Amino acid sequence: MCRHGSKLIIPPHPVGEISQHKGPPVFTQDERYKMVRAIKWVDEIVEGAPYVTTLETLDKYTSDFCVHGDDITLTVDGKDTYEEVKRSGRYRECKRTQGVSTTDLVGRMLLMTKAHHSNIVNYQQHTDNFGKGPKGHSPWTGVSQFLQTSQKIIQFASGQEPQPGDTIIYVAGAFDLFHIGHVDFLEAVSRLSDKPYVIVGLHFDQEVNRYKGKNYPIMNVHERTLSVLACRYVSEVVIGAPYAVTRELLDHFKVDLVCHGKTEVHPDKDGSDPYAEPRKKGILHTVDSMNSLTTDSIVQRIIKNRLLFEARNQKKEAKEMAVIQAMKRREEEKGKERAQAVNH
Repeated sequence: MCRHGSKLIIPPHPVGEISQHKGPPVFTQDERYKMVRAIKWVDEIVEGAPYVTTLETLDKYTSDFCVHGDDITLTVDGKDTYEEVKRSGRYRECKRTQGVSTTDLVGRMLLMTKAHHSNIVNYQQHTDNFGKGPKGHSPWTGVSQFLQTSQKIIQFASGQEPQPGDTIIYVAGAFDLFHIGHVDFLEAVSRLSDKPYVIVGLHFDQEVNRYKGKNYPIMNVHERTLSVLACRYVSEVVIGAPYAVTRELLDHFKVDLVCHGKTEVHPDKDGSDPYAEPRKKGILHTVDSMNSLTTDSIVQRIIKNRLLFEARNQKKEAKEMAVIQAMKRREEEKGKERAQAVNH
């Protein structure tokens, strides 16, 4: 991730290099490009960027420095992918969001073949064991609990209210494992107006589990909130929106248009149509995203390649643990050298 002036440039790596150094990616190359373009803080992406970031790469794209999270990124042979830019002083680091990782999400999806969403004991046992290397537990790959705070929401939220002339559009759903199917839908919704103000109503976990069943949602409501807020086509999120789009909700947000995709609309608990009110008012619009990707299809990708993804996470953590052990040995050696210098 490189920053030039006030411009944020993101270089997603090619699928081949990811497979070589980390293991199989969950999304295809085109899917990842489209997802990154939809992140509201991204100005430009560099397609096919090398996995190992070099000074040559930074100079080629006139970038001042490179930014990564505080988790280590290693090549297939265990080398730091940012070693060169770190040595030159053109590397910056930001703290990653605790408790949110690909490893954990993959673990939750693999769990769907074993237990139900409500089986917390089995889930915890699974996450405690998932992805652990042979020599301990890596702080970067391991599972930790995600804790939502008001500060996190403020960092992601736009903070902008509807302006005169805006078309206030309301959509609702689970938006679980936020993916390009969701992105294409929200982009299509935003194109319905020259000045769209898109409000996304996110259902609570229990509600999602009621109408989707199985182990859904994969991501809890706090994780789903940040994922949706990061999308450039979203203006506001209602956390824990009611399943039925009521008159009160429409009046409160002064909604001009309610949109739904071509996916199935499940009835409310009492069997009623959750979109009866906007349908009656003539403001319900069906939007075709022209994208058939669903959360279910992503889960099926993981389950189909179960062994590959389990091996991916175990190898990744084993490499990280080797680095941690080497760092510890280096610190111990430095400590001994300092002690010997003091004694002499």
